[in-house]
Amino acid sequence: MKVGVRFARLVILVLLACALSNVHAQQKPEQLAQQSAESWLALVDSGKYAESWQEAATPFKAHVTKEQWQSMIGSARDPLGKNTSRKLKSAKYMTSLPGAPDGQYVVIQYESSFEHKQSAIETITPMLDKDGKWRVSGYFIK
Repeated sequence: MKVGVRFARLVILVLLACALSNVHAQQKPEQLAQQSAESWLALVDSGKYAESWQEAATPFKAHVTKEQWQSMIGSARDPLGKNTSRKLKSAKYMTSLPGAPDGQYVVIQYESSFEHKQSAIETITPMLDKDGKWRVSGYFIK
């Protein structure tokens, strides 16, 4: 009887694993990239600039040192104050971007507000990195 219970549990675990992998596989690149972007933005919003560099895409880290990034993002974000709102404006999947190698990218724009800037557009570009994870390869604020 114990063997039957163990087998039933094993079957249930296998079915659950298949269901979870199907849910992940059914997510569109835009959704996966947006999840990655929002996790990364949470690091930036909390001033964890070094960690945001660490979590960025390989090409990003190849072009900007951690110290350069900390200086650049600090000078861009610190004067704005804390982020007070962020609303998804658009997310577009692309395989080619100007000045970047061909690959899988999602260009995401948010309508954002900060303590010292009422209206801003944040553009963040996650890419599918070599390890199969979506990681940020670009970030701009207007």
